[in-house]
Amino acid sequence: MSDIKQFLYKIQPARPEMLSEEPTEREMAVVSQHFSYLKELTKQGVVLLAGRTLNTDESSFGIVIFEAESETEAQGIVDNDPAVSQGVMRAELYPYRIALLAGATGGSR
Repeated sequence: MSDIKQFLYKIQPARPEMLSEEPTEREMAVVSQHFSYLKELTKQGVVLLAGRTLNTDESSFGIVIFEAESETEAQGIVDNDPAVSQGVMRAELYPYRIALLAGATGGSR
């Protein structure tokens, strides 16, 4: 039986001006590939959550929370993200555990 673990990777633009000014055509194309990659992993049940902050300064970042069997597999998921592999974003991987999740306990507001 496999022991699925959760991980989080934080991504930030390699060129912060990509958000505060206009992205280049290449950056736009790679970010589109990045979104498609995450969308497919979400469809496969690997990615649990992905999103980004809405500020456009150098502190802006995105996070992806996902499941993998090992840190090696998790690093492969990060490394295969087109935004990371093509150098448009830099990424940091962390072991992670979701402690609370809306809807997981059946509660409502």
